[in-house]
Amino acid sequence: MLTFLFWLLLLVVCWPLALLAVVLYPLVWLLLLPLRVLGIAIEGVFEFLRALILLPARVLRGKPVG
Repeated sequence: MLTFLFWLLLLVVCWPLALLAVVLYPLVWLLLLPLRVLGIAIEGVFEFLRALILLPARVLRGKPVG
């Protein structure tokens, strides 16, 4: 019986937080979307620089014999 009362207390206390999370999650996702796009662009620049730096080693290595 005590467990049931704890569950009811949890329901009363947490439903506003759950409703707030459901409402705010899409808004936060939309606000963070430009930062995600910026991160993808910066990652692309770093991958390009890495490929550019490693290009001589890849050229000198030659084709693998297989």
